[in-house]
Amino acid sequence: MSTDSQSVIVRDSYPICFAETVSDAQQQSITQLLDLLPTDSFDLVENFNSTDSTKQKQPITIKNMVDGRGLACPMPLLKTKVALREVAVDESLYVVATDPNSQADISAFCQQSQQTGTATLLLLLINQATAASSGENLEAKSKDSIDTIYHFIITKTDSN
Repeated sequence: MSTDSQSVIVRDSYPICFAETVSDAQQQSITQLLDLLPTDSFDLVENFNSTDSTKQKQPITIKNMVDGRGLACPMPLLKTKVALREVAVDESLYVVATDPNSQADISAFCQQSQQTGTATLLLLLINQATAASSGENLEAKSKDSIDTIYHFIITKTDSN
């Protein structure tokens, strides 16, 4: 894959890089989906990194994407678990889903990783619901509407 201007994007002054394993088509898809997120979505990322000044403004390196749109529970979580096997420490997995249960499932899965005492932790940096098109109002939509997309960025970190 060539290193072109799509390899690194800046979202709300936060750098996002793509690993070499992410195809150009996936990069374009991820970029379009990230554009749906509200401008304050990456505030949480800075809060996670602010405890360690050496990691502040470290780019998020997306290794892979799980597209769980249209899949019912528990498939987005299962696909996430499988994809995380290929993600190394300090790399991230971008997950999108349309099943509202995905928010609870993926949040609980990441929290559980922090309580098991393993060497690798999963940090849920982004957990945000958006409308499929940025001009739509989420409150006006049905709770189970297929137009609601749930975004997750999960980063593997070393517990040391």
